[in-house]
Amino acid sequence: MLKHLVPALLILLTGLPAGAATLGEDGLHKEDWFSITFRDVREDIANAARDGKRLAMIFEQRGCIYCKKVHEEVLSDAQVRDYIRANYHVVQYNLYGDEEVTDLDGASLTEKTAARKWGIVFTPTILFMPEAAPDGLTASQAVVAAMPGAFQKGTFLDMFVWVREKGYEGAEDFQRYHARRIRERQTAGQANSD
Repeated sequence: MLKHLVPALLILLTGLPAGAATLGEDGLHKEDWFSITFRDVREDIANAARDGKRLAMIFEQRGCIYCKKVHEEVLSDAQVRDYIRANYHVVQYNLYGDEEVTDLDGASLTEKTAARKWGIVFTPTILFMPEAAPDGLTASQAVVAAMPGAFQKGTFLDMFVWVREKGYEGAEDFQRYHARRIRERQTAGQANSD
């Protein structure tokens, strides 16, 4: 029995793509490149900036089929994963979690009370934070963009690029930016996955 089990396990393990997300004890998919922090938003913004990156906070929950889709179909894509890793610190939050969080205004919360305070009702939701932590605001007031839901590769990556390029400061909102990027990909003969 054991001699058949070991080869079967090896086949299963070697069949996983490199960098594939694993399921944590909390039921959330874990990427090995997600940032592990004390969830102090001000500190996380500063640490990301120190590394020349931006902070993105992703809220997920156990059993979320859309979260699973994001990990298995989008974050597993090398182009998406490599861009995010190079440009962002991503901190994962559990919509119903009890880990301590420190908001920008200094309030000490749990993940679930932070989610309520910040208006998170859907998973996955990604909050994109400013380059520097503003004074006197909560995280939800400081957010420069939010992405609620699971999107295909093109939309997902375009949002990360738009935020990194500070599109939120310009006249071209995300919907117009994304539509332009779709046209550019079509013109270049590249596939759109939106």
